[in-house]
Amino acid sequence: MKKKVNAIGQVCPMPVIMTKKALKEMLTGELEVLVDNEIAKDNVEKMAKEMGHTYVDFKEEENFKIVITKLEEEKKEEKKEEKIVVVLASDIMGEGDKELGDVLIKGFIYSLTEMEILPKTILMYNKGVMLSTINDNTVEDLKKLEAMGVEILSCGTCVNYYGVQDKLKVGSLTNMYTIVERQMKATKILRV
Repeated sequence: MKKKVNAIGQVCPMPVIMTKKALKEMLTGELEVLVDNEIAKDNVEKMAKEMGHTYVDFKEEENFKIVITKLEEEKKEEKKEEKIVVVLASDIMGEGDKELGDVLIKGFIYSLTEMEILPKTILMYNKGVMLSTINDNTVEDLKKLEAMGVEILSCGTCVNYYGVQDKLKVGSLTNMYTIVERQMKATKILRV
């Protein structure tokens, strides 16, 4: 019998958390997940992919159905590697004068592109999502970092809140579960 998760009406990050819990309770098989928005669908699919599972999705009227197939897990050996996470929670650097803060944040992101050791992930939430959407002074350097292998993630709830969900120019949208997970697994966190 196919296991099911009904996450319709649930807000971020509950669809991801409910799906992950259900997958942990299964040895193998299919899990059917119902969500009511595209961001939740994308977040559930990203999580399934990161966990090594396959999936297919279907649009059903106003909702989405994702069928995740969990195969038998192989024991994974985690490589010891530096996992630096940069957290950008504002569209400026520091407190005080906004113009100065704009100059500093642009300089900070540019400087990241020149580092010998790159961060594994850059997380943007709250007003930090402006850096990956409408701030043309930072988008190009973020694109350069992405091309160099840095994961660029912007909070989906935040882009919706600020009305810039259609203006994402670099990286992808994420959810609070992933924001917390990336920081918990980090070897270093750099908060700006």
